[in-house]
Amino acid sequence: MQQINQIYINGQFVTPHGTELFDLYNPATAKPIGHVRLADEQDALDAIQAAKQAFPNFSRTTKATRIDYLKRMHAAVVSVEAELTAAIIEEYGAPIARAVWMARHAANVLLDAANVLQDYHFTQRIGSADVTMQPLGVAGLITPWNSNAGFICAKLAAALAAGCTAVIKPSEMSALQTAIVTRALHQAGLPAGVFNIVTGRGETVGALLSKHPDIAKVSFTGSTAVGKHILRAGAETLKRITLELGGKSPVLILDDADFKQAVPMALQAGFMNSGQACVAGTRMLVPEHRLAEVEALIVEQIVNIHAGDPQDSNTSVGPMVSLKQWQRVQHYIQIGIEEGAHLLAGGPGLPDGIEAGWFVRPTVFSRVTNQMKIAREEIFGPVLSVITYKDETQALAIANDTPYGLQAYILSSNAPKAHALAAHIDAGRVLINTLAHEPRAPFGGFKQSGIGREYGTFGLEAFMEPKSVLS
Repeated sequence: MQQINQIYINGQFVTPHGTELFDLYNPATAKPIGHVRLADEQDALDAIQAAKQAFPNFSRTTKATRIDYLKRMHAAVVSVEAELTAAIIEEYGAPIARAVWMARHAANVLLDAANVLQDYHFTQRIGSADVTMQPLGVAGLITPWNSNAGFICAKLAAALAAGCTAVIKPSEMSALQTAIVTRALHQAGLPAGVFNIVTGRGETVGALLSKHPDIAKVSFTGSTAVGKHILRAGAETLKRITLELGGKSPVLILDDADFKQAVPMALQAGFMNSGQACVAGTRMLVPEHRLAEVEALIVEQIVNIHAGDPQDSNTSVGPMVSLKQWQRVQHYIQIGIEEGAHLLAGGPGLPDGIEAGWFVRPTVFSRVTNQMKIAREEIFGPVLSVITYKDETQALAIANDTPYGLQAYILSSNAPKAHALAAHIDAGRVLINTLAHEPRAPFGGFKQSGIGREYGTFGLEAFMEPKSVLS
């Protein structure tokens, strides 16, 4: 049994003032694997104080110094890749191929930030003014469980590149990953207090970061409901806030697409990260007159999508992260049935041959209307909705008829047409015939999918304010 009894404050591993023990589980077996001792408000206050004291000196470091720190952090996280991969599989249940990608991503974002910083000019001449980008101060970074290590490193990389110091509140459900990443980052040898990592509950540590006057910036990834609460809490001190929230991403399969390629890609977009992804393409929009063809292809292709043992290389959908999340997904599957959607594949209960763990049958509903709950609300599991459209004007209207706007996908053989449609989709990213990630491009959402952007130059500048000096 794993016992994680330390947090990281002011360059040291310390025992939390908080005494609550939070149980950790292996979602593939539903059995406990250990516990983590949670930080409380006093621990958060100590971490904020450490970051505040470190900020004046760190904010004045040179670009070259920060690049060196980021590269050392990158090397340190690379060195624990195997251990981190194993932890991602054990406590999150990611299929092995996904877990390997997630561990590498955690390291890569640090090097990506170093490369962005290398080419970034903090001062530029605009008219008669010298405009300098100045770091905001202490950043509060709050990360989710569906890619905990990656978000810790990505948010921290941008904050440090900008010259901010940080207090990180990672998900308590991802304590194994946090412990490994923290140990690696410590080995990089940054000055004490520059970053602090305190694992605690959102209603204690997260809430304090959201309202404390010494926190100048909050960067949060998670649910839209929690994001709204953070925004309200930060308003009192006018914090700068970046929110990357929920999604209900459309996948537009145009009539000119090669459906034998497009349907498998659409399924992959929907079931990525076991469906526990804010960017998952959970609404598949298809031409009305080709619905029967699409349904037949889905039935044919979904047999290749295996839910099961994350250690098995044939597995593409792992378990839900917790019993609560499993119950949530089961609830939505039942809603879909009650709403009258056609259950094309999957359904309630555990997948065939599985008797334990929080696994969901990869599920596709067809003949869904965009007003059904399963089409409008974020399920955060492997549940997809097939929605038909009469023409591309209606397809665009359906794609945009959502409170969310994080990501969208277009599958087409006509590149000019796909780009023309992309220009009218309300989403922070539109992927055309690809599922690739571009780390230099901004990432974030329209509407209730968030505020602000991460990654690349946009993500760097989210931790700074411009100052104009006229002479």
